[in-house]
Amino acid sequence: MAVLVTGAAGFIGYHVCNALLARGESVVGVDNLSDYYDVRLKRARLAVLEAHAAFAFHALDLADHERVLATLGAHRSVGAAGPGRIDRVIHLAAQAGVRYSVDHPFAYVQANLVGHVAVLELCRRLPGFVHLVYASSSSVYGANTAMPFSVADRTDTPLSLYAATKKADELMSHSYAHLYRIPQTGLRFFTVYGPWGRPDMALWIFCEKILAGEPIPVFNHGDMKRDYTFVADIVAGVIAALDRPPVDTGDAPPQRLYNIGNHRSETLTRLIGVLEAALGREAILDPQPMQPGDVYETFADIDDIRADLGYEPTTPIDVGIPAFVDWYRSWLAGSPTP
Repeated sequence: MAVLVTGAAGFIGYHVCNALLARGESVVGVDNLSDYYDVRLKRARLAVLEAHAAFAFHALDLADHERVLATLGAHRSVGAAGPGRIDRVIHLAAQAGVRYSVDHPFAYVQANLVGHVAVLELCRRLPGFVHLVYASSSSVYGANTAMPFSVADRTDTPLSLYAATKKADELMSHSYAHLYRIPQTGLRFFTVYGPWGRPDMALWIFCEKILAGEPIPVFNHGDMKRDYTFVADIVAGVIAALDRPPVDTGDAPPQRLYNIGNHRSETLTRLIGVLEAALGREAILDPQPMQPGDVYETFADIDDIRADLGYEPTTPIDVGIPAFVDWYRSWLAGSPTP
């Protein structure tokens, strides 16, 4: 049996694939290698994964649903070429970025809406299918002000198209769980960071500019808070979810939603201070107003995932940020650590 991981060349997808391979799983990876950020980084992640005999990769755009079904049909049966029959899916592929969605709406419709339906259709056609775990986002909480964010909170006030597409994914998954009894778990990620991270995210941008002696953009004049979650903690939660599919009792749809965060809201100024210490350099701040689509604070209530799956994040930013800085220096040196 094999696990399909979409977005395998992406930041979280790479780490999830590595963890699955390390525990002896066969993994089928899919990615469209979008140029949203430097494709060389995606190819470097893939090079690490492709060193494993149990990893097979397909360059696929999930929005091309017919090609997705035809290509992944090779993994429908036991004895198929490659890793074998897919019986579980971890769907992480998406067009990311809140601010990018302001000017590029159709990229989000294709990747996040059409792509999600393509995955749902694939799952309902796979014989003996066990479980779909998919990525949602803390962005779905939108204009909510009650802290911490609870999965019981209303999520009908998205502040960006990105957030709206992630909420739509949750609704579509609920309908497929109801109609076709596909066991599903949605995970609302909270500001994931760590080695092999994305160049469009604050930590990478700050590192690059601080080392170059350039000002760093500080939105809302630094008055922002985020639940920064180290990628290893995220991966632990993803795999814990994968291993415990919801039971279909025949009553409610076999689906559930969890927050997956660090359960700690840190100020942007504290993040910058820890980064300065790790780099040994002082940042030059460029205060800017709040950006369209941004929220002031995120903070995950993780009581449900802790109780159901034993999820327990262990990495504060005082540990996680230096780990990212060490990796970032190795990337600049041309020999990134796996």
